[in-house]
Amino acid sequence: MFTTIIIQPIFNLLVLIYNLLPGHNFGLAVIVFTIIIRLLMWPLVKKQLHHAKAIRELTPELKKIKAAAGGDRQQVSKMTMELYKERQINPFASIGIVLVQAPILIGLYFAIQRLIKDPQEIINFSYNFLHFGWLDTLASNIHQFDSSLFGLVDLTRSALGPKGLYWPALVIVALSAVVQFVQSKQLMPTSKDARGLKTILSEAGQGKQADQSEVNAAVGRGMLFLIPFFVFIVGLNFPAALPLYWLVSSAVALIQQTKVLKGDVLEAEAVAANAAVVVSRSSDKAKNKEQRTKNKKQRTAKNKRRRR
Repeated sequence: MFTTIIIQPIFNLLVLIYNLLPGHNFGLAVIVFTIIIRLLMWPLVKKQLHHAKAIRELTPELKKIKAAAGGDRQQVSKMTMELYKERQINPFASIGIVLVQAPILIGLYFAIQRLIKDPQEIINFSYNFLHFGWLDTLASNIHQFDSSLFGLVDLTRSALGPKGLYWPALVIVALSAVVQFVQSKQLMPTSKDARGLKTILSEAGQGKQADQSEVNAAVGRGMLFLIPFFVFIVGLNFPAALPLYWLVSSAVALIQQTKVLKGDVLEAEAVAANAAVVVSRSSDKAKNKEQRTKNKKQRTAKNKRRRR
């Protein structure tokens, strides 16, 4: 069932792109495939980024909640969820990205594995309605199938394999880890008072109660390095097409979140500018009202003197 619902549709989307692209380059097909997937995920990504940013901005209020609860964890959880509800924040919004990405990555892995074991699968495993154009040519001579990235990188080979170290694939794996780091760092809040997890746990061992939000932030900073490291280590043993997918996906994600974060900054600046205009207008109105009152008093005083 997983093959029919996940693997075969992903495989055939990739084959369709490959069949339609001028030059029929497999590496370019993987890149276009990845961009299409990220664009389809854009509404979900945008919502998740806004939620992540909103949660970070609640950090001062979460600290106040913990202080007010007096160490009662149940009360802290209750008040925190009430705050999330009040601000219309879903703390589990990021799970949606994982639930969408994981099947695609797994499906792409098995799809590429099929091509590695037998290039003829590009004909046998594809839907019948895709058998036109270049696929008809491959059906008669499968040796014309080119599994490279512009003839430079064999995407069916891994960086570490039976033939030893494959440098072109290693470059792709390294770049995917670097871009993943930059993408994660962009979303990581910065604080001058931030302390390491080791320091926090050391103080906790001496009897000082650890602030859970501070612990979570320290763990998050550790994950900033752990995830790219994991991407690099795992990517070494995968066919180069998968690290290429992750590299392009992370690059597009970086562009998307830059757009969202820049939009939030511009929106904040617009709100500040509007607020300044409103304050300026209110100030002008107050001055005009004060001047009219003063003029009215002066006219009243003159009229009284005339009557005398």
